[in-house]
This record gives sequence, C-alpha cells and structure tokens, in this order.
Amino acid sequence: MTDFLIHSPVAHYARVTPQQAALSFAGHEMSYAALDAASNRLAHALISSGLKRQGRVGIFMHKALSLGVAIYGILKAGGVFVPLDPFMPVERLGFILDDCEIGHLVSADGMAGALKQLEPTRPLTVFGVGVETGLASVSWSQIDAEPASAPDVWLIDQDLGYIMYTSGSTGNPKGMMHSHLGSITYARWGRSHVGLTAGDRVASHAPLHFDLSIFDFFSTAQAGATVVLVPEQVTKFPASWTQYIESERISVVFTVPFTLIEMMQRGAIEQRDLSSLRWILFGGEPYPPKHLRALMAALPNARFTNVYGPAEAPSCTCYDVPPLADDDDQPIPIGTVSCNSDDLILDDDDGECADGEAGELCIRSSTLTRGYWKRPDLNQRVFFERPSYGHFPDIYFRTGDYVVRHPDGLLRYLGRKDRMVKTRGHRVELDEVEAALASHPAVSEAAAFVVPDAHGSKQIHACVTLCDGARADAAVLMRHARTKIPAYALPRHLDVADDLPRTSSGKIDRRQLAATNAGQPAHGTES
Repeated sequence: MTDFLIHSPVAHYARVTPQQAALSFAGHEMSYAALDAASNRLAHALISSGLKRQGRVGIFMHKALSLGVAIYGILKAGGVFVPLDPFMPVERLGFILDDCEIGHLVSADGMAGALKQLEPTRPLTVFGVGVETGLASVSWSQIDAEPASAPDVWLIDQDLGYIMYTSGSTGNPKGMMHSHLGSITYARWGRSHVGLTAGDRVASHAPLHFDLSIFDFFSTAQAGATVVLVPEQVTKFPASWTQYIESERISVVFTVPFTLIEMMQRGAIEQRDLSSLRWILFGGEPYPPKHLRALMAALPNARFTNVYGPAEAPSCTCYDVPPLADDDDQPIPIGTVSCNSDDLILDDDDGECADGEAGELCIRSSTLTRGYWKRPDLNQRVFFERPSYGHFPDIYFRTGDYVVRHPDGLLRYLGRKDRMVKTRGHRVELDEVEAALASHPAVSEAAAFVVPDAHGSKQIHACVTLCDGARADAAVLMRHARTKIPAYALPRHLDVADDLPRTSSGKIDRRQLAATNAGQPAHGTES
C-alpha cells in the first residue's frame, strides 16, 4: 500500500476489500471498488478539461455519495480540492473562486440557482451538473464515459491536497494550504488513536469546509471503514440525529460540543439504542463539564476525547476524558501534543514560559498548514523560526490561544489571545466570563463579547441560553457569576435569549452578537 498520498487508501481497499462500503448516504452505499472507478473517471474528465497538477478545483455541493467521488477524483487528477460551503452567499463564493484562481468546479443540479448568479472573472467549467447554468458544464453521464483506470499523475507528499477557507479578520476569507503529508499525518493519528477498523461506521457530521471533516473522510479511509454522510437536514434536528446514529449503527463521531449538548438535551437519547457508538471526539470550542458529564452518564460504554487544534494545525493536542466527578467544573484540558507535533508556550515578549505560567501556544507539526494562500503578510505575522540543533530552523505557528501547562503535563486552554480585553483598567478573559455563566445549572450556553461604549472604551456584554425547562433571569445569573469571577470581569449587560447565532460549522457567532449589540441599548441587567 502506497500510503503517502491522501487518496492512496481508496485504490488499496478497492483491491483488498472491493465490496466493502466506503460511503453510505440515505440508505445507499458505494463500495471501495465503485468509489475507486468513479473517482478515476472524474480525474480523467478534469485532466481532459485542462486541469494541471496542483490546479485548484472547487467542491460546491450538499452531502451526497458524489461528494466522496469529488474529493478523490480531484486528488487523483493531481488537483487541490477547495471545499465551498453550499450555503454561502454568492458574493462570498465568487470571491473564493477568484482569489483561489479556480477554473474547475464540481457541483450538483441542486446548486444550479447559485451557479446561475455567478459572474466568474476567468473561464469556469462545472462538473456534475446536467442542467443549464450559463456556464460550461460536464454532466455525470459524460464523466461516466471516461476510463475507470487510474490516471498517470505523479505526486509527492509535499504537494498540496486541499485549501480550506475560513473567515479572516479583514472580512475576506483566507485560504489555508494543506499538503498530502499534513493530511496523511492527521489521518493516521485519527486511525491510530481511535483504533479504527474496517467494521467502523464513522459519521461525517461536519460540513466539508470544516476541518473536522478531514478526519471523517481520510482517517476512515486509512482503515478501510465506512463514512456515513449525515444529511444537512438531519444535523439540524437533535432527535433526527440520534435516530440516524441508531439506524445507521454509527460507531464513531467527531463533532462540536453544541451538537452533543443538543443531542443530550433534545435528542430523545433515552429512547434510542446507541450501543453502536463507541467513541465520541469533540473540538472547536470548550465543552462545559456539566454537559459532558451528563452525556458520559447517558453513554457509559463510549469513550470521549477532547481534540484541540486550529484549522491551521488540526489535532495537534488531545485529551481522553476520564470519568468526571460530580463537583468538578474545571474546564476540560486539551491534553498533550499528538504524535509528530511539538509545542512552545511564549509570553508577551516571546520568552518561553515555565510550567504553570500562561502564554501563547505555538505549534510545529506535520499537520501544519503550508501557509495562507496569497497572504505573505499574514504568513509573516503568524509563523516564526526558532534556531535548532540541526542545520534548518524549526518553524512554529502562533495559534493565538493562551494556555498553561500544569504540573501533570496537561495543557489547559485559557482563551483566545484576541479575546483578552482591557476594560475598567483590568485584563479580562472573555472565555472565563463564559465559563462562569455556563457553570450555573440553568444555563445551556453562554457567549461573552465586547462592544464599544460612548467613551471609546470597551464594555463586556454576554448572552446565554437556558436548558430545556430551566428558569433563571439575568439578575440570578449575575449573582452566580459574582461568585466565580472578579467584579471587574462581570458583564455590563446580560441577555437571556432563546438561541445564539451560529457559524456554518456550528460554533457560536460572537462577531454577529457584537455587531448586533454595537451602538444599541442591551436588554437585561446591568452590573
């Protein structure tokens, strides 16, 4: 088995276990043999259409079996796949197509409405679409006429495999370049840590443009297991999600804490047979211990792992969570660095912190991005070289996250560097404010953010949602917060809301909360 390229396992298992299901979606399955042949055909079609090695190809579609064909077909053609959120505004889609110089796009008939609105600045050919969009197109029937044999394309593990766009501080998305080496390191870690086997059915719950999906597809393929694609409409309803786990006999899930909180509170979990579920990985945001404790009690046979890593360096640390004591509300550690990774904790003057001292986490890892696409200014800001004992310096990435290493060797996440604010003359960690509010039994989730005041300074605001059936007003929650954090860290305003705005990956959209509240009188209680 040639295992140094992301797509190598597909051809391997097409030979070894050809009838094993590689993909499952809505009651339909695609074997490794079928996936290998279909992705080879797409690769040939892309090459025939002029795709060159390392050319960027967008993937703009909802969950479907063809999503896996798109990923592997692009890679086999020597291309770099660029996941595009199927729900993104057309203006943002157009920006990424232009910024990444995308000339080929794999999509579906259901995306025709958005495709018709595009005004690409360079020639664009759409694959997998059989209806009129005003763009040059190649239908699946035309793709199916291509050879099923593997194309003759030479790649090495240093070549790019995908570029993943995320929101940038300027308002425009920024693209992170990931190599085959980085992706295969990530995939091997997932296969090894979770002990994936061919019998596993791994949920693809996250959207493709969210880095958790890389585990779903590539760690699963490393073991010759089955990726169970979860339809978007299922992910939106907790009861449908738990029913899907039960009916599809899903064994491994990697998702965000919000999904798991909703699953526990509104997923009718007590009515489901979830005995197939053996491992739950979570990341992206801190998981309040009280919610995790409840889920661990409901699923006593499952193991739980907190996975930390920015999209630039996915899964660079992890922590297997032991049973939690009833009175333990300390944040869950992010653990220790994963294999083939190393860390530094630096103070504000770039001096190395001793154990017990808080500082910014810096990472070097095989999973580390090759940098930001066409953003040398950003690359210069977040990467730095450190002299090593060898001839070449070590290259580290500044995560922007504050952590502390305790005497037990475990890293504890303290918050984002850019979420530490000065207010009333004091430095406040907004994540600490959120943790204090979330520790109240009635609170489901909490979000803290800053808004400018009339004097050019910053005020801390917060918004919480309540657990089902719970009752608590802002005054009660503020009294509770006073027992957890200093008075200067208390929110000036606190709202109790029905829900919180979300990004497309399920994280709380604090930017939207701040923008909505800026310049507006907040409702709730002033401290």
